[in-house]
Amino acid sequence: MATTGEAQPAKHQEVGHKSLLQSDALYQYILETSVYPREPQPMKELREVTAKHPWNLMTTSADEGQFLNLLLKLINAKNTMEIGVYTGYSLLSTALALPEDGKILALDINRENYEIGLPIIEKAGVAHKIDFREGPALPLLDEMVNDVKLHGSFDFIFVDADKDNYLNYHKRLIDLIKIGGVIGYDNTLWNGSLVAPPDAPLRKYVRYYRDFVLELNKALAVDPRVEICQLPVGDGITLCRRIS
Repeated sequence: MATTGEAQPAKHQEVGHKSLLQSDALYQYILETSVYPREPQPMKELREVTAKHPWNLMTTSADEGQFLNLLLKLINAKNTMEIGVYTGYSLLSTALALPEDGKILALDINRENYEIGLPIIEKAGVAHKIDFREGPALPLLDEMVNDVKLHGSFDFIFVDADKDNYLNYHKRLIDLIKIGGVIGYDNTLWNGSLVAPPDAPLRKYVRYYRDFVLELNKALAVDPRVEICQLPVGDGITLCRRIS
């Protein structure tokens, strides 16, 4: 037990953080040493604007945004998709990583949130890379899957949306991603709740979606069409590289 006057561990300072690191101080060290100094100014501005939004916990963390930006450059992604946009932090990270003629099909049910970040995206000079579609993603994905010309046409797809539909998304996206392309599923460690005891005091939404995340993780682990890597970045991200 801490004695009076003993320094307490610093709490995460980033609004919307989702790190599973046990030490808040260590996470803050990563942010201040490796992430914030390299964060592009438009992303910093969008992160700060999003922090004022009442749903800011939905945003992609800064360290995950940095990871996605580097990953896209490493795989030379050009044609991408993002399901779940919110204010567009991860979307902006992607847009900045793509070449000038790169494209992002961005799907979200709420255009109002997207428009919070849109002025910053426009100022960054990358809005022309984004094709934003408002509405549920599944009907559009069904149309795309029915168009054989679109099979294998995407280099990278990032999913950060309704967890109860993750498996439904996967069933469709596996046809749209190219052989050697990557699908990233966000929140696959779900606040650390996946290993919580049955009587753990979880928030209602965390408890509701936990079983869907568990189901997804089990399905991806045995899917012979993909190679996977589950990383404890942000709230957990599972990368799936299509091999067949």
